[in-house]
Amino acid sequence: MKKKTIKLLKIIIPLALGIFLIWYSLQSATPLEREELLDNVLKANPFWIILSITLGALSHLSRAYRWKYLLEPLGYNPGLANSFMAVMVGYLANFGIPRSGEVLRAVTLSSYEKVPFEKGFGTIISERIADMVILLLIVAVTIALQTDHLLTYFKANNVNPLVSIGLFIALIFLGVLGLQFIKRSQWSIAIKVRKLAKGLLEGMKSILKMKKKWEFILHTIFIWAMYVLMFYVIVFTVPETANASVGAIMAAFVVGSFAISATNGGIGVYPVAIGAILILYGISKQSGEAFGWILWGSQTLMVLVFGGLSFILLPVLNQKK
Repeated sequence: MKKKTIKLLKIIIPLALGIFLIWYSLQSATPLEREELLDNVLKANPFWIILSITLGALSHLSRAYRWKYLLEPLGYNPGLANSFMAVMVGYLANFGIPRSGEVLRAVTLSSYEKVPFEKGFGTIISERIADMVILLLIVAVTIALQTDHLLTYFKANNVNPLVSIGLFIALIFLGVLGLQFIKRSQWSIAIKVRKLAKGLLEGMKSILKMKKKWEFILHTIFIWAMYVLMFYVIVFTVPETANASVGAIMAAFVVGSFAISATNGGIGVYPVAIGAILILYGISKQSGEAFGWILWGSQTLMVLVFGGLSFILLPVLNQKK
């Protein structure tokens, strides 16, 4: 009973948070601001929205193809159509239960391509490690691009950058101490963390040892390039964001990348987070949130359509298996 309650709360709490943020964002805005937000969304140029959806679909197709490079050394060669549909049903599942998509994706491939669940899931973990490395690189580049902006922001808000640097160093020091504790501790949680870290490292090594590692790396770069581009083209749908700087777009992209996993499919959190970060670059809250809603809405529509069709087509196209 307790496990069922916990599972239910994992679904309800993120969804409730997303709905609350939508309500709070609209409630805290004036009638004029709400009208401006709606006007920006309704007047968005469909060309840029369709282009963004196309770029997003290409990233998902590339992800499905990249998956084959991890499965081939294990002796499996799934069809591209089944791999793509497995990816899409996984994304769709995340709207119901956050982070459940990886499990459903492995289950789907196990059902239709006879890939053992544990092996399929292991390759997905390896994929996520590669994606996390790219995301961290993007974060590092974004921070480097924002040095001048951050210093200006600190000065305008009477924040001493030396104090911030000191706090950052202190956090690194505490992190090192924490790692040393986990490395030596016999506490059950520390042992589990060590096992998880070992598995992640092995996953990273398996990527470097695969026969087609360069193809895998190129697909990984392509996937994230498509993510950035599908994000970028949406700036042209809102007049105020059309001239946003590269730094502003990259900062919003990084914030959005982390916000998307906070609730079911990023509902509520994503547009609010985008609007909040763009305020720092002189873009109004309404325009920033309109940008977030257009991007989130278009990509969500794509997942709903492709994910829904995949659920229907998978059993139809695999009747003989």
